[in-house]
Order: sequence, then C-alpha cells, then structure tokens
Amino acid sequence: MDKTRQKVPLPKPMLKGAMLTSLAPMQDVTDLPFMKVMHRYGAPDYFFTEYFRVYPNSRLDRHILRSITENPSDRPVYAQLLGNSLDDIKRIVPQLENHPIAGVDLNVGCPAPKIYKNAAGGGLLRDIDRLERIVEALREVVQGSLSLKIRVGFDSFEPFEETIALVEKYSIDLLTIHARTVREAYRGEPHYEFVKKAVETLDCPVFANGNITSAAKANRVIKDTGATGVMIGRSAIRNPWIFRQVREFSHGNPIFQPTLADVRQYVDDLNEMCKEKIERERSRVNHLKKFLNFVGQSVDPDGRFMKAVRRCQDEETFFKTCDEHLIEGDKAKQPFRIEPYAGVVARPNCEDGHVTEVGECKL
Repeated sequence: MDKTRQKVPLPKPMLKGAMLTSLAPMQDVTDLPFMKVMHRYGAPDYFFTEYFRVYPNSRLDRHILRSITENPSDRPVYAQLLGNSLDDIKRIVPQLENHPIAGVDLNVGCPAPKIYKNAAGGGLLRDIDRLERIVEALREVVQGSLSLKIRVGFDSFEPFEETIALVEKYSIDLLTIHARTVREAYRGEPHYEFVKKAVETLDCPVFANGNITSAAKANRVIKDTGATGVMIGRSAIRNPWIFRQVREFSHGNPIFQPTLADVRQYVDDLNEMCKEKIERERSRVNHLKKFLNFVGQSVDPDGRFMKAVRRCQDEETFFKTCDEHLIEGDKAKQPFRIEPYAGVVARPNCEDGHVTEVGECKL
C-alpha cells in the first residue's frame, strides 16, 4: 500500500472549537424527512445515510440518494455501503461519487443476524481476509474520503487489532467505532478503551459511538478516549436537541432544556415527516410509535407515556394520549429529562445497520 497517500481531511464543521458530532446511519430512519427534522432542532456536523445494499445488479436506492441530493442543511453527507461483492462495490462507488457526498463509508458493524450470516456488516469481523479484500477494492476506486464504521469485535475482542491494522495499512480517512461487539448488540456498557487504543495507534480521525446519551456524556467519552468526535443514533431520536446541546456544552454556554411542550411539538414534526412517506393512517401511527418508544425514555420515570403510546391504534387516540402526557394540566412546563430515566428501556434496536424497532434494516 502506498504510504505516501495523503488522507482526505474531514470537511470543516460549522463551529470551530465544538465537539464534532455525526448522526449514526440508521436504516429507515436517517432518510431525507428525518434529516429535515434534525435540521430544525440543530443538525450534527456530519450526516451518514442509510446503507446502500451492494450486490449483483444492485442500483443506487433513489430514496437514499434523496438524502444526499436534497439535504436541507449545509452539512456534509457520507454515503454508507453494505455488501461484500467486490465487482459490484467497484461498480457502485463511481456512481455514488457522481453525487455530492463527503465520502464513502463501509458498514462493518451491523449486528442483525440476517446481515452478519451473509458475511456483511458485523459478519466481516469473522473474516478479516474478506474484509481486507473489500477495503482494498474500495481504496482502489474511492477518489475522495474512505470511512469505516466498525465494532470492537464479533463475539470477542480478538479481531480488533487486525482491523485497526487494516485501517492503518489502507490509509482510511475516518474511523467510527461502536464500542461493543456484534454479539453484544446494544446491551451492556460500551468498551471505550478500544476507542482510546485506536486513537493512540492511528493518525486518522476516530469517532466514538455507542450509548452517547447527552452532551455531558459526549464530553466525558472524548476526554477519556481522545476521540475526534462522537456519533449518536438512538439518543438523537429520543432527544433531537442533542447536537445543539453538545455545541452549547463545548462553548461553555447554557444547555437548552426542553420542556414536555417542546416534546409535543417534536411529535407533530415527526408526524409531518411520516406523512411524506406513509399514506395509511394505521401504518403512520405504528411508525410514530417506534420513534416515541425512545422519546418515552425521558418523559416520565415510570414509563407510563411509553406504555400508553404503544397501545394506540389510530391517530385520534395517539394524539390524545400525547396531549394527556405532555401538555395537559401543568405538564407542558415540566422538563424533558436530558438523560433517559433509569429502568425505562426502549425495545431492542440498533444504530449501524438494523434497528428492529425504529428500522435499521426494516421496521
């Protein structure tokens, strides 16, 4: 590998001196309508698309392309790929680079069984030789920035050092590490020490991912690991103000404290988002419930709102339930908790390729 190759620098963030942030790629979530919502509440420094599936005869998904070509913010957008067909990767990348992308990102972390069992996503961490062939193919054809999103291993930490060696060998421009194994999915505390190890080993920017729940948590992780920035997924669904709050924290400014009335407005914005892509009322309500599955973690300590919303079957009941829990009586002025309430747990999901509740492959 040519060691003289100059790495492609990260696009400049909006505000100097702030902790850098990116929105995690989430299938059926990080589409154009959701980017529009995040833009209203304070966009991250970098967006990552849902993954483009790469396989024989695959084409660039039009609705994912819209999140690149019609991005309402001026934030850079990385296009994520998922697959293992070398010829098709070489075919698809030039097509992608005809669009205004900040770079190409390879998904090496999806923990969904139907993905990793097909030697894609997190499954590549069980076959480092295959992963190297894919990275080598990407390095040959990617003209701009090449990014990887990995986990710290499949069912152990054993492949981590080999993976980091590939990052160094092929001069990867940006690395994001979800600090859990594929088998751990979203359970347990992340192993941020591996992010620190990567930072100490590599000369490319490293973003920490996994359980970044607030601006204060982002600050602690960056201080502990030396990471360049953080990638946030589920917590951005729960708290759409999180990227704004990270910037405020970085500059020593007061952190915006949303109220339950603000959350009620967020519900309306999510509904507007859903109307762009879902016509049937029942389907739209079900889709909204999956977002509120995470929002409910910060509404009340007993999870009453989350449980009540899950029972709704039509728009009238859904919005009546939201009003009852968010704005009736004195509720409107009550604070929306920055961190999730302990013990209020959203149903299983994931950030980097396959959310079972809020769609990382399918909803």
